[in-house]
This record gives sequence, structure tokens and C-alpha cells, in this order.
Amino acid sequence: MRVLVTGGSGFIGTNLVKLLLDAGEEVLNVDWNPPLDPGQRPTWRELDIMDEKALAEVFAAFRPTHIVHLAARTDTDEQQDLNAYVQNHEGTRRVLNAVKACPTVERIIVTSTQFVCEAGHQPKDDLDFKPFTLYGESKRLTEMVTREARLSCTWTIIRPTTIWGPWSLRYRDVMFKVMRKGLYFHPSRRKVIRSYGYVGNVVWQIDRILRLPADRMNGRVFYVGDPPFDLRTWVEAVSKALTGRPVRYIPTWAVRTLAVAGDVLKAVGLPFPITSGRFRSMTSDYITPMDRTIEALGPAPFSVEDGVKAMVAWYDDGSERIAHPVRNVVGHG
Repeated sequence: MRVLVTGGSGFIGTNLVKLLLDAGEEVLNVDWNPPLDPGQRPTWRELDIMDEKALAEVFAAFRPTHIVHLAARTDTDEQQDLNAYVQNHEGTRRVLNAVKACPTVERIIVTSTQFVCEAGHQPKDDLDFKPFTLYGESKRLTEMVTREARLSCTWTIIRPTTIWGPWSLRYRDVMFKVMRKGLYFHPSRRKVIRSYGYVGNVVWQIDRILRLPADRMNGRVFYVGDPPFDLRTWVEAVSKALTGRPVRYIPTWAVRTLAVAGDVLKAVGLPFPITSGRFRSMTSDYITPMDRTIEALGPAPFSVEDGVKAMVAWYDDGSERIAHPVRNVVGHG
């Protein structure tokens, strides 16, 4: 395969590029940010997916057989202007135009998000959307742009869940540093079921979609990640690996109060490990349907314990040296 990855400098992209290179595939990462992993610089070309001329030139020169489209603005900060996420849906349209003009392309994976449906909404079919953020709406539009493109090659849409693992700067900076210092606390012992995904399993799933027979993948939508589990299982595993101690639990009302304070600090540009958004994530069920993914692709190879071990090893092995200021369009995760 000759695989072109858009947004390959981001969290998921870094892990995917490594998997593909280890498999002996020829890989080109197009991203306007340099790779998180300096060792992947030879595979990187700086490019803005909104630049149609540059896209066309790259496709013509590289002649890819497979595309994994990860590039996107992935935060949920903007709450007023959908155009702030124009790179997501319009950027996808431009990537798809380049695909249609490139006769070598056999297959493309387009990345959406679980946030095309709000928590508690179990979609009846692939077109049953209920986004609750502008980011989610931009990804709904991304899915519709993909369907309307009438591609002649095989296409598949993936919806990542909450992804974690090596090269996640968000977890490195927000959770791991706090937990290692003994400052992490979890709201109550109430069972909360969440859809998370270890990145090693997610890139394995992406690789499977690239390789399985086209008639089994074409026009399909797959959530990618792990089966939903009790969030405490993951938090306890991380705490044990980082500190050797169990997680400390405090009353929910106390965490909610801290989250409100965190919102105020965030509004004035001061970082704080807990905000209302993070509080909701820690206390609300968010279950995505993974059965179809497992049935089509098979069970993913890594356990929660495997993933935590790999992420802590990465964290302890010089992850603090990665200072990667990124612009708005980044790889997913």
C-alpha cells in the first residue's frame, strides 16, 4: 500500500504512521504541524488541506492507493461560529475532490466522531444524528459530504470514541502530571460507563479497515475504540501504574464546585485540571455501539492493562521533552 495520511502529525496519526511503517508500507503524512515523533519527519510534508492546488500536487506526485483522512479541528471550545470548524467539512470536501481526480486511489477512511450523537442517544441507523456541539455538527457535515461525493473507490467512515494512549499530550498534561503528584481526585464511587479506546486498538482497527475485502468495508460506518466499561476500571489502572496507590474519591458536589472555579480560570487563560466539561465527562454515561465494529473487524488485541503499561512507559521515557504548539487543525485526539 501507498498510504497518504492527512493529519498524521497528531496523536492518532503518530500511532498510525508507526504501525504502517512497521508493516513495511510506504507512508506520506500531510499536516501543517510537524510530527509529534521527530523520527517520523522523513514521512511528513507540510500542507494545509484547504489548499486545493497543493493537495492536487501531492496526490499526483505520491500516487496513493489508500487514504486515511484524520486532519481536523478537534476541540469543542467554539460555541457560536460553525465556520470556525470549516476545515472539517469543507476540508474533507477538498480532500475528496483530490481523491476523485487521482486514479490510483483504491480506498479512503474518513474520520468523524462519536459526538455526532449526544450522550444517551443510540442511533437507529448511520444517518440518525444528534450532535450537541458545533464540532459534532461539523463532523455530521463531514459524513454527509463523504456520502454526497459519489466516490468510485471504497470508502468507510470511522467515529472515534474518547481515545487515550502514547503521544496523547492532553492526557500527559491534564491528568498524568496531576496524578503523579498525588493531586488527582475522582468524583464519588458511582459507576459511570464510558466509551474509551486505547489508541493501539484504534490504529489496529483502522489498519483492518484498510486491508479487509472492499465489499465488507464499502459505505460502512464504524465506531472505533474499545467496548464501553466502568470508568473507574481505567482510572484505577492508571493510578496504580503511575503512583502505586488507589485513586482518591471525594464527594461529587466538591468536584462540581472546583469545576466551576476551573471554568473561571480557563476563561482568563489560566490552566486548571478540572472544568465543567471534564466534570461531565467524569460523571456521565456515554455509551457508543461497538458490537458492529467487533463483528466486522474482530476483537482488538490490547487490554486496558496493556494500554496503560504502554502509555506510562511513554510518559516516563522523555514525553516531557515534546513541546508541540499546534494550530487549530490537528490530527484527531
